[in-house]
Amino acid sequence: MAKIIRARNFRWDVPLKEYKTEGTGFRDITRQTLLGDGDDEQRLNFLTRYFEVQPGGYSSLERHEHPHAVVILRGEGEVILGDRVESVSVHDCVFISSHSLHQFHATGSEPLGFLCVVDRERDRPQLPAEDELARLNQDETLRKRLRT
Repeated sequence: MAKIIRARNFRWDVPLKEYKTEGTGFRDITRQTLLGDGDDEQRLNFLTRYFEVQPGGYSSLERHEHPHAVVILRGEGEVILGDRVESVSVHDCVFISSHSLHQFHATGSEPLGFLCVVDRERDRPQLPAEDELARLNQDETLRKRLRT
């Protein structure tokens, strides 16, 4: 059944959830699944989710086999993409390719909010290996920003 999911102040009429329920390496982040979790949405081949990272917060440093499409809706931040750091702000689009390490950081005074579209059927996150972290930490810019 067709529908509209209403929003107000970057909150939609769907449950607000913890980013993850276990583990470490992330801070001050929530998620909402906007499309794909409803009983009438099971035929969608994708999920549309909204993540919000509070100032100073960050997502996990991880990779997946599946790609991501991200659109920044509010705030400012940085994203680690593989072996580089890129600034992001409102309306920027980020393509995270398969197997690419990534981590989002909220660097401004307001939350960093973004839509993230992924395949419904997808693999679990993979954390970087110790030798990979050691290699990334050799870069001064990355060393200052990595959170694990």
